[in-house]
Amino acid sequence: MEIDLIRFSVEKYLKIVEWSQPTEDRIQIIGDFWGRAEEESEKLARELISLGFYPWIRRVGEGYYEIIIVKSPKRGKSKPTLNIILFLLTVISTLTIGALQQNPDLIKDIGLLFSKIYLGVPFSFTLMFILLSHELGHYFLAKKHQVDATLPYFIPFPHPLVGTLGAFIRIRSPIPSEKALLDIGVAGPFMGMIVALPLTALGLHLSYFVPLTNQPGAILIGDSLLFKLLALVFKGIPPNGYDLVLHPIAYAGWLGFFVTALNLIPIGQLDGGHISYAMFGRKQRMVAKLALLALIILGVKWPGWWTWGILVVILGINHPAPMNEVASLDKRRKLVGILAFILLIITFIPVPFSLSK
Repeated sequence: MEIDLIRFSVEKYLKIVEWSQPTEDRIQIIGDFWGRAEEESEKLARELISLGFYPWIRRVGEGYYEIIIVKSPKRGKSKPTLNIILFLLTVISTLTIGALQQNPDLIKDIGLLFSKIYLGVPFSFTLMFILLSHELGHYFLAKKHQVDATLPYFIPFPHPLVGTLGAFIRIRSPIPSEKALLDIGVAGPFMGMIVALPLTALGLHLSYFVPLTNQPGAILIGDSLLFKLLALVFKGIPPNGYDLVLHPIAYAGWLGFFVTALNLIPIGQLDGGHISYAMFGRKQRMVAKLALLALIILGVKWPGWWTWGILVVILGINHPAPMNEVASLDKRRKLVGILAFILLIITFIPVPFSLSK
């Protein structure tokens, strides 16, 4: 541990009262900040992180704060090879599913399927653009807050309705503060929606009405409040006896809305879990339990919610605390957090998929 370097940084922001005997990888300091604790703790944290240390900061008494400083582990520079391979495989899987959605008979001839794979471009490229924008929103805000994050990992999966299981980034270092937690959490859904909204509007403009046909076993998709509103604006109310057939771009936009809602559920390491912890702190556990209960109830109508609930339980419904427990959200970020939960409400679909009878 570079003791002199750490002391020089700490003493700029903190009046040291107690300095414990440092070990090879840990120093404990107790003191009081020279200025406002929230502002000074953030400045100190940024400086120590830039020097290669993780500072855990919490209040321990009236006017006293404990800072535990540990050396951040050395990590090799990540190589994007796997990210690129998974991205290309996901493009192929979504192109394939998009082509099959346009012409299901192509499944009978693999050679013909790949010669006609261009039919999947509108669906694939739209969906991939939305997912990529979502993950890069997280990535760039993580970098802004000095958080070690990987490039997006896409998950290719030839599901006939989607063609992918989405994408994610790995956070490889602790989150500095509630402010950083909220910024990183909302950046993905907001960036994804900024891209999804105009593309969905375009797709709805290209969609068309067809006479209703009674086909038992056909897959039906539900509507979120936002998607229903956009459909009314760009296509109007369907004539009696008619239904709207979505253009592949509109369907990819619908999936983008659905993915946004899934991620905004306030549980664990989902985007909504990050936002919930930033907004409510340790009360996030209660919010997560209520959200999980809601998924169990909704699963009666669509069992897919049970699958999603099991997955988030495996990943953990609670959320770890950020390093700086002194700095709290400002009013602007609280408003952003409220907007994120409104976005969850207007993009949520209680029954995303069902079968016609």
